Amino acid sequence: MKAPPWLNRTVLGIGLASLCSDWSHEIATTLLPTFLATMGAAAVWLGVIEGVSDGLSSLAKLASGFYTDRLRRRKGIAVAGYVVTALGTAAFGLASNAWHVLLARTTAWLGRGVRTPVRKALLAAAVTQDSYGRAFGFERMMDTVGAVIGPATALALLALLDHDYPILFALTLVPGLAAAALMAFVVREQARTAVSHIRFGASLRELPAAFRRLLVAVGLFGLGDFAHTMLILFAVQSLTPGLGAVTAASLGAGLYLLHNLLYAAFAMLAGWLADRFDKRRVLATGYLLAAVMGVAIVALPPNLWTLALVFALGGVYVAIEETLEDSLCAELVPPSQHGMAFGTLATVNGIGDFASSIVVGLLWTTLGTSAAFGYSAALAACGAALVLRVKG
Repeated sequence: MKAPPWLNRTVLGIGLASLCSDWSHEIATTLLPTFLATMGAAAVWLGVIEGVSDGLSSLAKLASGFYTDRLRRRKGIAVAGYVVTALGTAAFGLASNAWHVLLARTTAWLGRGVRTPVRKALLAAAVTQDSYGRAFGFERMMDTVGAVIGPATALALLALLDHDYPILFALTLVPGLAAAALMAFVVREQARTAVSHIRFGASLRELPAAFRRLLVAVGLFGLGDFAHTMLILFAVQSLTPGLGAVTAASLGAGLYLLHNLLYAAFAMLAGWLADRFDKRRVLATGYLLAAVMGVAIVALPPNLWTLALVFALGGVYVAIEETLEDSLCAELVPPSQHGMAFGTLATVNGIGDFASSIVVGLLWTTLGTSAAFGYSAALAACGAALVLRVKG
């Protein structure tokens, strides 16, 4: 069967690189809450680690996006970013204290930040505008296949290696470095004319007004869009009193696997919808599902079935959110500004992740889960309302 014209070598190579990289760091992400628990770290530490890493990563995304629009060849920057992410993730195994994990995670996420705008610009350049949704949906789907394999691999290795964390984290190097190799040897970079050098502020001001309005909506939503490793911690804490710590940890990892399965399943559907319907409405629907997830955490009893619903909603809304934000960005901004636009979008998301993970962690620690996840639900609903006001 002949592949669709948008599914070319570059789209496939970027998708496979995303799969392998996510496979690598999702093994680490699945193990991270229980690894921190062995150190006696509180919930706020998880929020700080996720928030600081995402916040610093956002600065790297903005700088990379600004810089790479001025290069004729930029694939090498993405390759270097994949290598740094792989090494930083494997370094978790060297940690004996929570701040060591913070340092390793920050290093990994700086590499991720550098590569992200380049990867997205390469992907957008490889397809026509009427295929943006499917191309970005395919990349998100492949990324999330890695996120499905990652937790499943973590569960298998936990049993096989009897919680030997240094070896577990070292094994993440295998798929992590494979991602760098795929980017280097499979992806073909399209010929382009480098943008003439202008100041950073001028580059921001040249971005279209409709895109800047999208950034406001994305930023407001992002202020409540906490890292979903917190869902694993919530599940483990909720299930431990009735089932014991070992069973609760295994179920928490299993629920995260469900989350990522649905993420993978809905990413391509979200991309298909993006190419056929108003992208703003599809994105707003995803934001509203995030609000429903927050309400479910607050209002429903935290049993296994409720937790399954929460993780399922989380996987579906993230698939819609990430696919539609990228494809709407590519549609609203001229190709010559794609690096800057994707870098700015990723930075706004990163700032939101930084703030939300820390704020939700603090609210959870000081006021409880109702305050933490109620705050998240309210901002998600406000973000949905603002997205509908964006005009192309």
